[in-house]
Amino acid sequence: MHGTGRRLRRRALACAAAAAGLTLTLAGCAQVDTTAPSTVRAEVAHGAPAKFGTVDCRKAKCIALTFDAGPSENSARLLDILKEKKVPATFFLLGKRHIEKYPELVKRMAAEGHEVASHTWDHKILTKISDKEIREELNRPNEAIEKLTGHKPTLMRPPQGRTDSNVHEICKELGLAEVLWSVTAKDYTTNDSALITQRVLDQSSRDGIILLHDIYPGTVPAVPGIIDALKQRGYVFVTVPQLLAPGKAEPGKVYRP
Repeated sequence: MHGTGRRLRRRALACAAAAAGLTLTLAGCAQVDTTAPSTVRAEVAHGAPAKFGTVDCRKAKCIALTFDAGPSENSARLLDILKEKKVPATFFLLGKRHIEKYPELVKRMAAEGHEVASHTWDHKILTKISDKEIREELNRPNEAIEKLTGHKPTLMRPPQGRTDSNVHEICKELGLAEVLWSVTAKDYTTNDSALITQRVLDQSSRDGIILLHDIYPGTVPAVPGIIDALKQRGYVFVTVPQLLAPGKAEPGKVYRP
């Protein structure tokens, strides 16, 4: 108990020290060392082939579309849109009330070429729970996803972006890399699809990682316009692993443009 109390106090002090310079929902409550996709690519030997198909983000103007907290009743329509537009996405899925409620959608995501990753089991803030609870939050969705798709996730997104060195260590132990984001529409604050679209377009840049939530009613209707507008600007949509290729995410590290 005393050790846990000391750890929580250290986290609280880190939060207070970092609060002035950070966006809470982006990087959590403490300063986090992150690695940019361009850095991952640059660390690979010159001339190495891009690992994922024909897209080489060392040359192409790549951007990654990611969705948190699904699957939901809106996910089937989203998958239809992505299929029609020929756009791959990365899904950071929740376990409780989501993976367990929509297993066929999880299978479909994987079957249609999307990256299926974890957003924990029950959206608990990882910096506020015990090590045992962190492991449970990370292991349960991984096991459920592997059972449904045959592939164990290697990527996770911490709820609210809140993470710290302790979470990094546990992720490394479990073979997971953490993925944050550079573009947020804050679609949890509005159902206005036009506003969601504009927020994404205003923030997008090369190597960007877009955060959206297909659980909210205004989000999926915004997706076609987002895709079309960014394609017109010359962007190529990729999954997060494609964005890093020919490099790859390393367990215990945090990635953000």
